[in-house]
Amino acid sequence: MRKQLYELALKLYRENFLSKTDATKKACEQFRIDYSDSIRRSVDRYIAQNIGSVDEGISNASESVDVNYENVAHLWLKTKDASLFVKNPWYGTKEIDFQSVIDSCMSEYQEVPKIGIPKSRSFDRLIWTDAHIGMDAHGNGMSLYPMDWNEGALMCRIDIMVNFILENKSSNILIIDELGDFMDGWNGETTRGGHKLPQNMTNQEAFDVGLRAKLRLVDALSHHYKHITCNNICNDNHAGSFGYVVNSAFKSVVDCKYSNVLVNNYNKFISHYIIGDHCFIISHGKDDKNLKFGFKPMLDARGAEKISQYIRHNNLLNECKYIEFSKGDSHQCLFDMCTSDEFDYFNFPAFSPSSQWVQTNFKKGRSGFVMQNVDMNSDRKDIKPYFFN
Repeated sequence: MRKQLYELALKLYRENFLSKTDATKKACEQFRIDYSDSIRRSVDRYIAQNIGSVDEGISNASESVDVNYENVAHLWLKTKDASLFVKNPWYGTKEIDFQSVIDSCMSEYQEVPKIGIPKSRSFDRLIWTDAHIGMDAHGNGMSLYPMDWNEGALMCRIDIMVNFILENKSSNILIIDELGDFMDGWNGETTRGGHKLPQNMTNQEAFDVGLRAKLRLVDALSHHYKHITCNNICNDNHAGSFGYVVNSAFKSVVDCKYSNVLVNNYNKFISHYIIGDHCFIISHGKDDKNLKFGFKPMLDARGAEKISQYIRHNNLLNECKYIEFSKGDSHQCLFDMCTSDEFDYFNFPAFSPSSQWVQTNFKKGRSGFVMQNVDMNSDRKDIKPYFFN
């Protein structure tokens, strides 16, 4: 079905001179599929891979030396009389359509109908962030505080987190907010590129470990809660598209496996959800390409104004009584309930240990996660941080 939709959108784009977005919308209408940003992005990639033509000179020059033009960043043509340097505009433009790969793998499986959220006076909330899967925190023993951050260490922390949640369970509803930088990087760089990262896993290994970690968490908790919502931030400075790929695969498995677990993957830099009288504005704190400096650990005037504008634009003060802005990125556990009269400003600790760079430039730091027990209709919120040894 997805393949046919992509081909129809490509045809509409080519023959009717529609924009990619309009072509996608019309294709969705004909197939009676709800239009979404994820479908639009998949169609954009499909069109980009199937529409243009490569410069003949670059193609011929690459073929003459038995090199794929997609792997050629530039050409330097030299003769006795001249020297010409040419950049290849097509280098790095072809992307893997991970969404279509995931869709094709799950095409034979049926989604399980979801049950509604039960009535409750309270809900539990788990907040974890900055898992940085694939990061090398050991440095072959050269780090100031060398730590193994491999699959075994990650799963051990997942199990500790599960036990802590069940020990402090106070409701049949659980909200899990994962605030980004779940994966450390792609091809040894951040999602923005140009920032080299020491890694201890290949892309494939990191993907497998990340997916297994999220499924391990839900598998362990789904039998103890009547409803679980997993909110995943997919716009950050380390994981970026790689984080979305892992979370999209996670959602596809969960949708076919659990009737009481809902997965929301957020691609905007700032998003929010409302439950009871509470609104939670969630963000990693730094985005995938635009912000050189993100939200700071201590709320400043610039950050406060940006959050206030978001609140006013979405009319949140009329829809809820209590607002919390939740962010990761800073790898610090700081709860500010006083600077703003409109919202609380919460920083959450990193789930991973500190990288070698952070250890050298700052300090060892503390890693952990936070659980909250929240009353639906009052400002009562029990906050329970957990720090790993």
